[in-house]
Parts: sequence; structure tokens; C-alpha cells
Amino acid sequence: MVETYTLGTRLDFSTAFHPQSDGQSERIIQTLEDMLRACVIDFQGGWSQHLPIAEFAYNNSYQVSIKMAPFEALYARKCRSPLHWGEVGERLAPGPDVLQEAEDKIGDHIFLKVSPTKGIRRFGIRGKLSPRFIGPYEILKRVDPVAYRLALPPNLSGVHNVFHVSVLRKYIFDPAYVLDALPLELRDDLSFEEQPVKILACKVKKL
Repeated sequence: MVETYTLGTRLDFSTAFHPQSDGQSERIIQTLEDMLRACVIDFQGGWSQHLPIAEFAYNNSYQVSIKMAPFEALYARKCRSPLHWGEVGERLAPGPDVLQEAEDKIGDHIFLKVSPTKGIRRFGIRGKLSPRFIGPYEILKRVDPVAYRLALPPNLSGVHNVFHVSVLRKYIFDPAYVLDALPLELRDDLSFEEQPVKILACKVKKL
């Protein structure tokens, strides 16, 4: 116990009697899944070559559960990249002008989240690593602080055009990162059905 206290570590049980740790594991898995999805979308066939960068980004990010970055927890010191990043310090509190600039404005474009029902691949990418957003679509009006009205295309005429910020993601124009999306038949609840491209194997079960 003395060594544990000296190292500054904290014991979190991961058993059926301590389900609070399961949520931590699921959150980490979701974060890593999002990072892998970004690599697959941006780098396509060469995404595996960028895994060390993704690993560095995760290990050098602050974790609320351990009150430090994983790198710092492992090596007992903060990570310094080849660029010699300084301490964030005064940059932790952005000024009002920065916050105002970051707000979504009328005329800006934004991505809209969609939910696949069940399937195998979309955009040539399998299952969970397929993109979750479509668009971008223009912002017509800010209805309230947490909702926006979007200009939707004719094929989404059956969808209500006011969305909560939880299903939106800001779009920053960059011609180098354009995803050619295949046409989708979206339901009114913004879900779609994925169709298998090829049957790889089958199994017969006897009752």
C-alpha cells in the first residue's frame, strides 16, 4: 500500500461487482474507434501507416479518469514532442473573440449524423469504421442555443430540418479531404439500411 500511494496510482476494480469501470472501458473503446474511423476515411488504403500518430495523439491526451495523460501515468513525466510544445497555461481560457469565432453562423456548412441499422459496408468500408455523417448542409437559422435549421436536399424532404447540436458537426472546407459519398436512401428518422456487397461465408445451425 505504501508503494501504491507513493506512485500516485489508484486501484479501480474491473469485476461484475464494480460495473463503474465497465463504462470507462467502453468510453475508451469508442474513442479509439472514432480515431480509427478518421484514419480510414482520411488516408484510405494507407491508413495503417498513420497508426503511430494516432497512438501518440491518444497517449498524449488528458484523461479525466486518471487526472493525467496515459504517457505521464506510464513514465511519470509529461511528453514533449519534437516540436517542443510548451505548457498550455494561459491558453486554457480562450477570449470572447475566439469563442465568438467558433460559433456556428448562418451560411456556414455543417455535417449531419446518420445511424446505420444493420449491414456490412458503406463507402467501401466495413461496419463500425464507416462514416457516420452526411453533408455538409447550409445553416439557415439558429433556432435556439442548442438547435439549428438546415437546408436539406430534396431527397430528405420527409425529414424535419431542425436538429440538436448533438447530431451536428462543424464542417471546415478542405478540398484535400473530400469523401465521395454514395447516394443513400434515408428514412425519416435519419437511419439507413446497408446492403451486403458479397456473401463471404454461411453457416447452418440445427435446432
